[in-house]
Amino acid sequence: MWKVLLVEDEVFVRESVREIIAWEELGFTVSGEAGNGAEALEMIRQDAPDLVISDIVMPEMDGVELLRRTREEGYDSRFVMLTCMSDFENVRQAMEYGASNYILKLSMSVNSLRDTLRKINNELVKSQENRKANAGPPGSAVPLPLPHEEITSHPEIQKILQYLHAHYDEDITVKSMSQYVMMAENYVSTLFKKKTGQTLIHYLHQIRVDQAIQLLIHSDLPVYEIGNRVGFVNDNYFIKIFKRLTAQTPSQYRHTQRHNTESVSI
Repeated sequence: MWKVLLVEDEVFVRESVREIIAWEELGFTVSGEAGNGAEALEMIRQDAPDLVISDIVMPEMDGVELLRRTREEGYDSRFVMLTCMSDFENVRQAMEYGASNYILKLSMSVNSLRDTLRKINNELVKSQENRKANAGPPGSAVPLPLPHEEITSHPEIQKILQYLHAHYDEDITVKSMSQYVMMAENYVSTLFKKKTGQTLIHYLHQIRVDQAIQLLIHSDLPVYEIGNRVGFVNDNYFIKIFKRLTAQTPSQYRHTQRHNTESVSI
């Protein structure tokens, strides 16, 4: 079952969305509900859903900002936005950040939701198949070029890459890097992926995991401290990203490496 997070500040709307669909019949299950974007972001960090159905206009953090932050932090959950007729500028921004679809609240029906869920299901199945097809052998992250190597001839992107390698343990966002090279945020995001084949945040995650691997192998520091040293402020998030890139938790990776070393020495 694909996990769904419902994000809507109006409780009756949230209940309507939850109750008018037989989720399991379409391969989904509602795993959580949130009343605003800030609450939803914390839930995504704890247990990333496959699909987020979110209102756009909400207190504390709106749906577009939630989508932007989710993408910035490296989560690939699908997003469907709930909107009113007057929200099309926000809808346009949401689609730029990678929302899969939007549904008008006033015309929302069982059929429109079912059609959208079928579309999302197809996207998720295809994405899962692609990940399996492209998966390499488990146990290590893909090595990155050394920081002094020129990865791209584009000067601003190369400048960002060098910054990432030198400051990976600091608080880095797409916004801060776009300000660093004095370019538009959306343009930097698109250009970075075009030149490197990865999003900026995914590239940063890989640098951090590479550094964490060295500390796991060559030190006895606890896992939470290693995560903090390489730039992950949240222990659960560090473990989640590490496992995504290596197919093991940090503790499993350390145990496997030390076992292999002991076997070789014997």
